[in-house]
Amino acid sequence: MKSDDGVERPGKPPGRGPKVRAAVLSATLSELTQTGYAALTVENIARRAGVHKTTVYRRWSDRENLVADAVTELAGTRVPFPDSDDISADLRSLARSLVRFLASPLGQAVTAVMLSDAGRIPEVASAQRRRFEDRYRQAEPVVARAIARGELPPGTDPAEVVRAVLAPIYLRVLVTSEPISQSTADAAADAALAAARAGALSRP
Repeated sequence: MKSDDGVERPGKPPGRGPKVRAAVLSATLSELTQTGYAALTVENIARRAGVHKTTVYRRWSDRENLVADAVTELAGTRVPFPDSDDISADLRSLARSLVRFLASPLGQAVTAVMLSDAGRIPEVASAQRRRFEDRYRQAEPVVARAIARGELPPGTDPAEVVRAVLAPIYLRVLVTSEPISQSTADAAADAALAAARAGALSRP
């Protein structure tokens, strides 16, 4: 943090255990947002978190593992899977949440990490896979209840539903560089719902 004279100084030590972890992961995401992955250093992360860099290295062997943890931690907290007893509303809410996140400075920073050399680092790639696997698990009870209510056909695959919602949004962000908005989210959710109701997203 900055003192009254405008000089950057280490913040107050956050304590041990979970508090240290939370402070360091938060500092990592802040550094990614401000500087990008290429300029990311453990020293700057430690300074922002208010801890010594040796404290960081005791928990993470290098910045790759640190970024992987931060990205994994982020996924479960920023875009949770909705559950409102209305699958159409749930899918729209999921898509809108993703659009808001990807359009935010932090979302753009994380996207840049995935598109950079860091995205090919095994730890970071593994973190990405865990992000989506967790999302699929969150979708399972929501889709099961939608099937029980008669909103979706039996055998609908929760993972395929999630993929169908997210894919058009990520296509615009990562491939075609088109703008995304709430209408983008709603169109993706509606298309996924139509495909699911037609039986196109069922398990083999």
